[in-house]
Amino acid sequence: MRNTSTFVLLSFLILTFSSAIPAGENFRSRAHHENTNTDISEDIDAEIKFGKTIAARILGQFSLYQNENLTHYVNLVGKSLASYSSRDEIEYHFAVLDADFINAYSAPGGYVFITKGAIKAMKDESELAAVLAHEIAHITEKHIVKEFKIKGKEKSASAGISQILGSSQSSTQVLFAQAVDNAVNLLMKEGFKQKDEFESDNVALMLLAATGYDPHAMHRYLKRIKKLTAKEEKKSGQKPTHPPTSKRLKALKTIAKEEGLQKLKLPRGKKRFAKYALK
Repeated sequence: MRNTSTFVLLSFLILTFSSAIPAGENFRSRAHHENTNTDISEDIDAEIKFGKTIAARILGQFSLYQNENLTHYVNLVGKSLASYSSRDEIEYHFAVLDADFINAYSAPGGYVFITKGAIKAMKDESELAAVLAHEIAHITEKHIVKEFKIKGKEKSASAGISQILGSSQSSTQVLFAQAVDNAVNLLMKEGFKQKDEFESDNVALMLLAATGYDPHAMHRYLKRIKKLTAKEEKKSGQKPTHPPTSKRLKALKTIAKEEGLQKLKLPRGKKRFAKYALK
């Protein structure tokens, strides 16, 4: 029964929002930055296994939020966005973490996490879509895979994720474990490179427009949570994992202008979001 209702509601989400897309606007083709690094492993199975290991580490630090309806809703929104992404060869999984601070994480292979606190700060479905689209973009652009490409002992040879996963040698297994540790540290503490974050914002805006969501939702949400996140970072003493909000807001305005998104008036999904909103 759930599978049938999921398909029907997912179809409804896609049809409802995609029908609002202006004719002739091919935002989907712009929701991807071409990967020119040909030395990155293209083994999808290996990427998924790598990401699954990272996801398990994340779930080792945070519990899942036990709200089936909200989790179902987040997955429907996320999968509707993913259906318009540049990588439809992988299956995406979305989960809500039982954490009150504002953040979201993504691991290679299609694993996306958003905190309960991040959802509480949202006002409509397009803002939820904006955060999920940003995390989807980190996956489609392979930011972690490119950042932690694993090299072998040979000076000029590259083992690659797939070779390491398929090797029984202890040395390569150690390298893989180190790559996982580094990836988790990047997600939780260090943060992506600024160029990767800005690239994900760019791709996310195109993905929002392609799916039929208000592309200004990202700017609206970031502006609202600016003070909240600053307080959280000061209280915890942790280093921020994203570039300064002021820089992101400025960059989002530039992207909207360059991509012709300024005058687009697409749905926000306030009523539907209100059914699942956290108090």
